[in-house]
Amino acid sequence: MGAVTTAVIAIAGAILGWITIEVACKPCLEKGREAIDRNLNPDYDPDDNNDVVSSSNIRSPLIPTPNPNSDLDPNFPAAKQV
Repeated sequence: MGAVTTAVIAIAGAILGWITIEVACKPCLEKGREAIDRNLNPDYDPDDNNDVVSSSNIRSPLIPTPNPNSDLDPNFPAAKQV
C-alpha cells in the first residue's frame, strides 16, 4: 500500500508542477506553440507575411539615399568643427 501511495503522490506532484510551469510561462509558451503551428502548416508562406514593418524590408538599403529636394547641402557638415 505504501508504494501505491508514493506513486499517487509522485504523479500528483508531477501534474501540479506541469500546471505551475504552464501558468508561469504562458506568454512564452503560447508564442512558441504559435511558431510551431505556423511551421507545421503546409499552407503557410513566410513571404506572404503582412505583419512585417515596411522599414524592416530585407531588400531595403541599409543607408537610404538622401532626398535631392532636401534643404541640407550634402557637402556642408552639419556640426561645426572646432
